[in-house]
Amino acid sequence: MDAPRALAFDVFGTVVDWRSGIIAELQSFGARHGLQRDWASFADAWRAGYAPAMDRVRRGELAWTRIDDLHRDILVGLLEGVPVGEAEIDDLNRAWHRLPPWPDAVTGLHRLKRRFVITTLSNGNVSLLTHMAKNAGLPWDCVISAELFGHYKPDPEAYLGCARLLDLAPEELMLVATHPGDLRAARACGLRTGYVARPLEHGPGRPLPAVTDGEFELVAQDFIDLARQLGA
Repeated sequence: MDAPRALAFDVFGTVVDWRSGIIAELQSFGARHGLQRDWASFADAWRAGYAPAMDRVRRGELAWTRIDDLHRDILVGLLEGVPVGEAEIDDLNRAWHRLPPWPDAVTGLHRLKRRFVITTLSNGNVSLLTHMAKNAGLPWDCVISAELFGHYKPDPEAYLGCARLLDLAPEELMLVATHPGDLRAARACGLRTGYVARPLEHGPGRPLPAVTDGEFELVAQDFIDLARQLGA
């Protein structure tokens, strides 16, 4: 196949292991404050609040709000009644800046970077994605965020805006993601699509989302496999 000119990556779940990272941060937080909780369930609830919070912005109930601030509002609700200060809440909220990459991510991105422009295309705000890249050693050529467009994915403005910023036609840009809904929305905007399976994103024993054979242009087991398929 003809190769795309650039690759845009979803980040949470696709590049970084948000669940294990957040659970570890919560366990450390709990140990410091003498708190006993089911931290895995807490992490899942924190993440589960993300889509409804974005929908409140889409409906106009909230003004445009950075993901950092949405994450913090969700966290405050989950910590209701826990006697911790604002600075401690702020530090815990920055756990999303410190997430670990999947084991193949850094090596695979370096391989892909040799041939392609590689960028984020995430709902995470620019500062979050920048700090994450610095912490995890993610070698992006640039950091593109939904924040730049005032629209979260899967709004078309995010996908088309990314292509525009890179001076590319939509068909010259491939979105790489582990979330089929994200890829379907990108495809509807004319982007090419690469699906990467992340079976542990939501923890062991959870089924992968349903993907139809041939639905996406590339299907890869990890970033090393993606690089191989793209000739990088």
